[in-house]
Amino acid sequence: MMVSIGEVLIDFIALQEGRLREVRSFERHPGGAPANVAVGLSRLGVESALVSKVGDDPFGDFLLEELRNEGVRTYIPRDGERHTGVVFVQLIGAKPEFILYDGVAYFNLKPGDVDFSVLENAEVVHFGTVLLAREPSRSTLFGILRKLKGKVMLSYDVNLRPDLWRGRNGEMLRDVEEALRLADVVKLGDGELEYLRGNGIEPENFNPWLMAVTSGERGSELVGECCRVRVPAYRVEPLDTTGAGDAFMAALLAGLYHSNLLGKMELDEESLRRIGRFANLVAALSTTRRGAWSVPKMEEIILMREVRGLYQRSSR
Repeated sequence: MMVSIGEVLIDFIALQEGRLREVRSFERHPGGAPANVAVGLSRLGVESALVSKVGDDPFGDFLLEELRNEGVRTYIPRDGERHTGVVFVQLIGAKPEFILYDGVAYFNLKPGDVDFSVLENAEVVHFGTVLLAREPSRSTLFGILRKLKGKVMLSYDVNLRPDLWRGRNGEMLRDVEEALRLADVVKLGDGELEYLRGNGIEPENFNPWLMAVTSGERGSELVGECCRVRVPAYRVEPLDTTGAGDAFMAALLAGLYHSNLLGKMELDEESLRRIGRFANLVAALSTTRRGAWSVPKMEEIILMREVRGLYQRSSR
């Protein structure tokens, strides 16, 4: 089983294109990057779970029900002090921009909220940067990751949200560096890579087992110990790119799982290229649907060339 730990929330996605001050109506969708990855994994045939926290409110009810409907195991206590997280999303040319709200339940994740046995028995534990922006979730997450390091494969999507760190840029960079030290698999966008390099951080220097850099319509680059492989994008007409990076992340991990490559000492060039093609395909197809839970189910894509080449483990 693969376990995501982090935010689950409500995405209010604008129904009109333009700046938020001009938008008149929104559509409710479940979201939150680690939750998106957990749902994507489940749809791609990998048993998955989510560790998070929601408020004792109707939005919390909605999210828990939706996760269970997707086949995701939930280790998500209710918070009687804080409400479920919400985000407002504006779409400009199908590309999203976000306003995240503070003081919500997932930032109140405490060690006592987490069943550690679920994490230490996982094949992969996936996390992002958002929980690091506030306490007590920051200390809770780092405490968990330090205990797991060397025992469970750790997957990290950098997923920077600078708006959460206003006036605390140095803290954000410090925490990203610590997360990079702990991670075995690292995924980031090319803009995030440029930003980190501009601030003196080179992710490759932390020697992840696998690093993936996404570049939207320009495809992706996968870097392993053996080599680096550039993989072209799969062409579609995008409707909503919300969660496309999370779809890529889910497919990257699912590709490793179905190819029986988790825990292998070294990935060869052919494996990197095969997994990259699969991740690009899933990410592209996700942009043709609205909302962040837009990964296609495995049965919808199983006959596609990019899928047949890696679907080995589950077919045995």
